[in-house]
Amino acid sequence: MPDAPGTGTPAAELTLALPVLRPPGRRGRAARTLTARAVLLTCLVALVSVVVTALVALPLTVRASNVEARTSLVDQTTLVVALLNARPNPAGAARVAARLRERGLTMWLIQHGQPDHPGLPARFVTVVATGHPISGRTGVVDGQVMLIEGRVLGDGTGDGVILAAPAQVGLATVVWNRLGLALLAGLLAGALAGTLLARRLARPIRRAAHAAGRLSAGDRSVRVPPEGPAEAEDLAHALNDLAAALSTSEGRQRDFLLSVSHELRTPLTTLRGYAEALADGVVGPDGAQRAGQTMLGEAQHLDRLVMDLLALARLEAADFPVEVVPVDVAALIRDAAQLWGGRCAAVGVVLRAEEIPAAPVPVQTDPGRLRQIVDGLMENALRVVPPRAPLVLAVYPPAPDPAGPGYVAVEVRDGGPGFTDADLRVMFDRGAMYQRYRGVRKVGSGLGLALAAGLVRRLGGTIEAGHAPEGGARFTVRLPAGVYQTRTSC
Repeated sequence: MPDAPGTGTPAAELTLALPVLRPPGRRGRAARTLTARAVLLTCLVALVSVVVTALVALPLTVRASNVEARTSLVDQTTLVVALLNARPNPAGAARVAARLRERGLTMWLIQHGQPDHPGLPARFVTVVATGHPISGRTGVVDGQVMLIEGRVLGDGTGDGVILAAPAQVGLATVVWNRLGLALLAGLLAGALAGTLLARRLARPIRRAAHAAGRLSAGDRSVRVPPEGPAEAEDLAHALNDLAAALSTSEGRQRDFLLSVSHELRTPLTTLRGYAEALADGVVGPDGAQRAGQTMLGEAQHLDRLVMDLLALARLEAADFPVEVVPVDVAALIRDAAQLWGGRCAAVGVVLRAEEIPAAPVPVQTDPGRLRQIVDGLMENALRVVPPRAPLVLAVYPPAPDPAGPGYVAVEVRDGGPGFTDADLRVMFDRGAMYQRYRGVRKVGSGLGLALAAGLVRRLGGTIEAGHAPEGGARFTVRLPAGVYQTRTSC
């Protein structure tokens, strides 16, 4: 195997020395999948929902529990006062206090301004001892927040009873303990729902990815069955359209290469035949001049074909040369008509220059490229226009337009066989007309119209094909009459 250029290392060793590019590892890929993100999102939503519900429900629950406990405490206080007034003796008071303790309540009996046991704040004792009731109060007894209710006994001479019940300030802990189960259930439900949802959403995406991989591998027959949701269905339709477009494009490329190879082979065969005849002495001195002229014509045809191919290839490059200068389109078309007049007369075609204004029609463009477009359209027309049929060149200055400078139009019309409406839709595709009319009428390489369309777009204009009033084809090139703006691609 030959050495790599500029080195003494064999090409095989050089290839092995290059780093092997491998696809990125799958580590961490699971965390980036749609399934994982959907599960995480649904769990997060469930967590936020439970927490928000708890934050709203906790104060309401605590308040409702305290209201219920205070109502019960008021009822118990009223009942105790009635019992003690009916049986005002220490033994009865002790039995009532014991029953209240079983229910979680604490009772203090106030006699002559003194409680029967300690722990009660002095301010509550003072209120009852002075003959005033206590209602709806809260206090701290032995370090615990209590609901306080007090009533006066007998004739109000310093005797009374005070009941205390624990306030429900610790209910939040109970609620949070119960909330843990709800939170766990919500997270499990979120994970399950997220998994099912993600699988439902990821299935069409995986199919689309698989189809895209097959497309990149060259399989143009792949199609993706459209299925919901709407975004995934749009993706499937887009991939199917892409596959169809790639198949059509590659088919046109194959046809284009076949047509180009045929166009190259024909002059090469002629050149080879005459060269062999000259080398073998078949063509004598009398026929050498004619043979040379034929070979020169075929070489020029090859040169034009190669130049067209190079121009088509360079049209999409950013460095495609375009030299913009002020151009009088009317003068340029008059010069073209004068040049083409002789060629048209030689084959019996009537060339008419119509609608060309005497006044200048200025445009900022590349005169060489514009002339190349006009010459290409004239060449295609002259190939098919029969003798005594018209070939028309026309220029239309921009109409007054308050919204902008308008467009200058250059038309090439002929009285030839023309094209069908189906032809007009693919008129500027490479090799399309060659494939349609090969063997039916005289055709070129199929590059001229594609080259003309690409040049017009690079000049910032538009080109349109239609039916001419003379019975043949009409090509209209429109260039902006205002500030020139070049385009970098076709």
